[in-house]
Amino acid sequence: MNDVPEKMERADIVIVGAGPVGMVLALALAGGPYRVVLTDNRPRGASAADPRVLALSHGTRQLLERLAAWNAQNAAAATPINDIHISQRGGFGRTVIDRKDYGVPALGYVMRYRDLAAALSTALDRRAGGAQVLDNCTVETVGADGEGAVTTVTRNGEMRRIASRLVVHAEGTPHDDRDDPGVGVSDYRQHAIIAEVRPAPVSAYRNRAWERFTPDGPLALLPLGDGYSVVFAVPPARAAELLQTGDEGFLAALRAQFGGRLDFVSTGPRASFPLALRVRRQLVQTRQVWVGNSAQTLHPVSGQGFNLGLRDAWELAETLLVHAGDAGDPAPLARYARGRSLDRSGSTAFTDGIVRLFSNDLPPLRWARGIGLLALDLAPPLRNFIARRMIWGARAWP
Repeated sequence: MNDVPEKMERADIVIVGAGPVGMVLALALAGGPYRVVLTDNRPRGASAADPRVLALSHGTRQLLERLAAWNAQNAAAATPINDIHISQRGGFGRTVIDRKDYGVPALGYVMRYRDLAAALSTALDRRAGGAQVLDNCTVETVGADGEGAVTTVTRNGEMRRIASRLVVHAEGTPHDDRDDPGVGVSDYRQHAIIAEVRPAPVSAYRNRAWERFTPDGPLALLPLGDGYSVVFAVPPARAAELLQTGDEGFLAALRAQFGGRLDFVSTGPRASFPLALRVRRQLVQTRQVWVGNSAQTLHPVSGQGFNLGLRDAWELAETLLVHAGDAGDPAPLARYARGRSLDRSGSTAFTDGIVRLFSNDLPPLRWARGIGLLALDLAPPLRNFIARRMIWGARAWP
């Protein structure tokens, strides 16, 4: 790649994907020694119509504050999670994780994707030395060797080539690389049903999140304004039923899972997506690195995956800024991959273990789960282990 044509565009780092993970990386690199190009396959401002809901840990809030992307406006758009009630249907045992035990204003926050994306985009626009953003841009190919990388993109019908020292993949999932033997895929045989529901009357447990383990799969209720965002993992056939049934039928199914503890009066539109564990075994290849969902896609139980991806971006930026040389130098990239190993493997094992332990109705396991939940409630060190992992990731525990 020494004979790069003069007309080719140049950058030090190309970030493929302008979602929250890509924007956090670009923000963290802003003002540093690198020329950064951020590609977005959507038009500018398209995220304003994105209906998704995100669960942000308190650790993520701290990260966003350091990037000047957490201010009064987006704080107002976020619903705090003050405590989390964890239980199982049809079995004894429960525990409550409370923010007051950890000296934090909230365990986490529930926020619409569009609000977080807008806050990050505004912060990026304001940051001197920020990334060049190419919106409405499709990445066609990425080629890399020991000398550098070339990313070919199509934008507004025009083919463009960008030469860089490093390409960061921050878009898509490992499953997109279907023929890559370096990607491990484990199908959970579950689909996640997502919706927004309103309780009646206004819940006495405002700002409480509920994690309810059922024979079908985990059910999470996340406080969102005066209602809840629902993430219900169920077998594919059951997911099809819940999508096709009327609103009252869906609400009745939710009521049944909580045994009358909670009631609901209305629901918004429902959607579903299949769940699988997808992990890229090697984060780094020649002149390329993978972060966020492109590196690993986890089950949504306990809300680990998104926050893990933001930590990927933050630590990659720290590694690159400390090195401050050739962004694609293999030595610092290898250090980055080693440094992420504990957080990635710990978060993956944590979520995968929960899903496999709780997504069944075998009586011996039901009793074992009940004992485990009771132990969490009675033994603060065990509860702290779970809480700190959810707030700050696997590296938070000594």
